[in-house]
Amino acid sequence: MYQHDVSQTLLKATLDSIVEECVSFVGVDINICSEVLLRHIAGLNANRAKNIIEWREKNGPFINREQLKKVKGLGPKSFQQCAGFIRINQDYIRTFCSQQTESSGQIQGVAVTSLADVEVTNQKQGKKKSKTAVNVLLKPNPLDQTCIHPESYDMAMRFLSSNGGTLCETGSPEIQQKIILFLEKEGIEKAAERLQTTVHTLRVIIDGLRQPESFDFRTDFDKPDFKRSIVCLEDLQVGTVLTGRVENATLFGIFVDIGVGKAGLIPIRNVTEAKLSKTKKRRSLGLGPRRKSGSPSTQH
Repeated sequence: MYQHDVSQTLLKATLDSIVEECVSFVGVDINICSEVLLRHIAGLNANRAKNIIEWREKNGPFINREQLKKVKGLGPKSFQQCAGFIRINQDYIRTFCSQQTESSGQIQGVAVTSLADVEVTNQKQGKKKSKTAVNVLLKPNPLDQTCIHPESYDMAMRFLSSNGGTLCETGSPEIQQKIILFLEKEGIEKAAERLQTTVHTLRVIIDGLRQPESFDFRTDFDKPDFKRSIVCLEDLQVGTVLTGRVENATLFGIFVDIGVGKAGLIPIRNVTEAKLSKTKKRRSLGLGPRRKSGSPSTQH
């Protein structure tokens, strides 16, 4: 209620900083995230975010983080700042590469016998069909799904080699067990000293290697208390008050998961503070993604 009493420039800068910190802490899937979300990644701005989306629409999904360097306006400094917060879902890339393999049968004239052999080729067709310029061969990198920065990839590979792990085991139960045994035997301080790195950097590498694919720490957040008697749309009745989880907030309303298989929509007119009674106003404050909300089923 006092937001207009403070410097609007400072307020906006502070809010943007907090959003940037939260988004960077979670990371974004570069192949499905929106332009608005990308703007809040460290090292990116509105123009760079727009260029990333345009590049993705023109060239297809990003196969690895290195491709970010091809985006217009994203130089070495920007790449250094944003790369660690960019995630590339390996399951999505495997599906994409498999589809490319099925459609072509062969890549670069070599039969593909396993996913490890998959290489995606960016090509530009000349005026004559017989002339094809090959730009670069791209391979998926399991480390791109982690919080490990590309600058630490060499260190991560050395750590994997020291405990008998492989790159393909990233996020698997096998690598988790190997890391546990390795640390019990040597300890993180001695390991960091031997690998000539800091304990903090090694902890980040270990966390990244141990986290399963598509890991999201938000899955451990408190779950909404869904009513056991309401499991489908037919169970809803006018006037029933339910607790749900906000899935998405848009300009026209709030999508809320109430445990019936489909998210319901609360129109923005029902969550706009100025148009609500005091009771409903208190109930509507703080609505946003992953927040709990309670509202009559007639609003969904």
